[in-house]
Amino acid sequence: MVSFADVAVTDATAHRMLSDYFAERAATFPSAQGAYRTSFPDPGQFVAPNGVFLLAYDEGVEVGCGGIRELRVPSAEAQDDASVVRYEIKHLWVTPSARGSGYGRAILAELELRARGFGATELVLDTNASLEAAGGLYRSHGYEPIPPYNDNPNATDWFRKAFA
Repeated sequence: MVSFADVAVTDATAHRMLSDYFAERAATFPSAQGAYRTSFPDPGQFVAPNGVFLLAYDEGVEVGCGGIRELRVPSAEAQDDASVVRYEIKHLWVTPSARGSGYGRAILAELELRARGFGATELVLDTNASLEAAGGLYRSHGYEPIPPYNDNPNATDWFRKAFA
């Protein structure tokens, strides 16, 4: 049974897991795309109600992490629909030893639940095409490809899920 702990991104366990995530991405990043650029999250962006960062556990063992943060909707989009409340998924990661056991789905579902609780009408995220399992996870959860909404040099794919 997966359980979640809300923590600051500066929490020692969160920092270690993010460091492991960034190290793995740097080691496996497609060389044709250059070097992976590590960017630790701004702690102020992952504090309720503007965001949250979660550690996922199974029977007390750390199995993954992930966060959401509120994003400002660009004024051009806001003029079309002022009711859009956008949150972004960041750093959803499952430890290598825990992969293939459904933890990614559980973390994603919990992040979606938290975003809805904060009033989100949509979630967005960016990823890299080399992360095929991640792309499959997002598509299977109803995320649809969208044009880039940021200039993340590590990303090749952008997704959005609207909440009804």
